[in-house]
Amino acid sequence: MADNYTKYSQYKFKINIGEEMKILIVDDEILIRNVIKEYLLIEKYEVFEAENGIEALNIINNNKIDLVILDIMMPKMDGYETLSIIRKNKNIPVIILSARKEEYDKLSSFEIGADDFVTKPFSPKELIARIKAILKRTKKEEKTFEYKNLKLDFLGRVLKINNNEINITPKEYELLTYFIDNKSIALSREQLLNSVWGYDFYGDDRTVDTHIKMLRHNLGEYRNLIKTVRGMGYKFEIEE
Repeated sequence: MADNYTKYSQYKFKINIGEEMKILIVDDEILIRNVIKEYLLIEKYEVFEAENGIEALNIINNNKIDLVILDIMMPKMDGYETLSIIRKNKNIPVIILSARKEEYDKLSSFEIGADDFVTKPFSPKELIARIKAILKRTKKEEKTFEYKNLKLDFLGRVLKINNNEINITPKEYELLTYFIDNKSIALSREQLLNSVWGYDFYGDDRTVDTHIKMLRHNLGEYRNLIKTVRGMGYKFEIEE
């Protein structure tokens, strides 16, 4: 698997521009990093690498990292010390990946603040599944969506642009929320009708078009985030 890494290395993969899922792999074994990296790239995560804790902390301090895969035994600064420092300053999910299988190592990792513990040798597919589960849980805990000067408060159901509250209807709010949950995905009018209005709604495509026209008007300078997909429907896409 690691031998195929070079075919991916020339590209930079992102999920959503402006709000990428960024994964940091911290391990002093380059072959381990390459295997994990290949699977992450296939899933379209943006990947960062470090071979020790010092490098890892520098990357974390200069980037918005969404999850860390962290080895325990590393030169210069081991995983335990690195995790302790991360927990003092950041609330980033951390998966410990280690050849050490003793119960003590697992308990110590969880006590310091690890979210999960995976032993080597490991199944890359299982690791990806654990990553997705943690990121899904973390995303559910997010209370706001922010892009530049646009902010949507999910709990308060409030949209603000340039700190000014924008008055949108409940249906416009549901539309915007659905778009945000499905960023960069082309959505048909039928999908939008079924998901936002419900399967029992007796309306037509003009209902969607009318509400999107109103929503775009209310988004003002951010109206172009909702793009028309010719012959299909619409797509919410963050601009770089």
